Amino acid sequence: MQRDSASSLPSAYGRATSADAAREFPHAYDARVTTSLTHRNAVAAAWAEYDDPRAIVRVDEVSANVSTNRVFRLHLDDGSTAISKVSSYGSYFLFYEDHDRLNRCARFLDGTRFRGMLAEVWRRPDGRIFTWYNQQMWAVFYDDVPRRDSLPRVLTVDEVHNLGREIAEFHLACTDIAPQLPAGSKTVKSDAIHLLELLESPFATRNFELPPESIGVLWKHTHKFLERLISVGYDEWPKIPLLIDWNLGNFSVANDPDGGFHLFSRWDYDWFRIEPRVLDFYFLSRVSSKTGDRTRFTYGPHTLVEPTFLEFLRSYRSVFPMSDEEVMFLPEVYRFFVLNYVVREGARFFRPDLCTKFRRDTVRTYLPALDHLDASPLFTTS
Repeated sequence: MQRDSASSLPSAYGRATSADAAREFPHAYDARVTTSLTHRNAVAAAWAEYDDPRAIVRVDEVSANVSTNRVFRLHLDDGSTAISKVSSYGSYFLFYEDHDRLNRCARFLDGTRFRGMLAEVWRRPDGRIFTWYNQQMWAVFYDDVPRRDSLPRVLTVDEVHNLGREIAEFHLACTDIAPQLPAGSKTVKSDAIHLLELLESPFATRNFELPPESIGVLWKHTHKFLERLISVGYDEWPKIPLLIDWNLGNFSVANDPDGGFHLFSRWDYDWFRIEPRVLDFYFLSRVSSKTGDRTRFTYGPHTLVEPTFLEFLRSYRSVFPMSDEEVMFLPEVYRFFVLNYVVREGARFFRPDLCTKFRRDTVRTYLPALDHLDASPLFTTS
């Protein structure tokens, strides 16, 4: 069985976030350094089922060690390398769906200036993506190709403007291919409704490891978010493929001769969605912030109104116009992020120690900060 030679994934997968984790949580990180034999066995079983004639001669773990997924670089006997991702939390069927949609995106983008930017998952002879699954764990393979340059931790205003234009161009390309993609099973509304139901359970305090008053705060914010979806007509907004987690360790750029740059490659697709484009902007505000993207593993809404992010929005809107209603929805994007990815699915995406910390911080810090956020500067970006 042969792989598709058009597949791509940058080789330094997760390296920056792994180093950040080591600095921010050194003791917890040290406890995770030893590679799980179970995950290595999953890689070996997946490779045997894939039936590639080459042999694996060495396996290096390159996981970020922040999420629950494990990522490995495979060194093959012909001198080439490949990447494998192994997961065991959540739903295999949603994992398969996300990778199927991602693979379609990569192929449809071949006719645009973003050809090769996204990884294609290795496929079976019938054209469907290959996944290994034993009802407990699942795995996929990607090609391993070099990444280009990383943006600096703190961007200049010119770099912020450049990034705003690049993301707008990428969103335009994704808007063009969106009609060719099947809808996703997950939606923002269904996720929020599910969280509301979990918070109303008599076992909520045990399940989230939070006291009743904290559960009440989370319920209030989830209910408010659902009301906002109705008031803005969110269901009618166009939906496109989104990558959401635009931290600096997840993408690379290629420097242009004129001194600018263009998006070159993107990896780490844990938070892939098919939703309105506004969901991409919270992490982009972190990349654009005056403090930079990777100083600490913490989440706050203040980056949405920093002058540098306002400059990002102005540049973005000059290429791909946004309605004021979309822009003013951005604080709700932050609310959804902390409620869904930190609270509801925190155990899926973060190590147990980080999940506990972030859930507590959501109630004590993140959501109270959102309550006091003055979002009026967003009006100045039109």
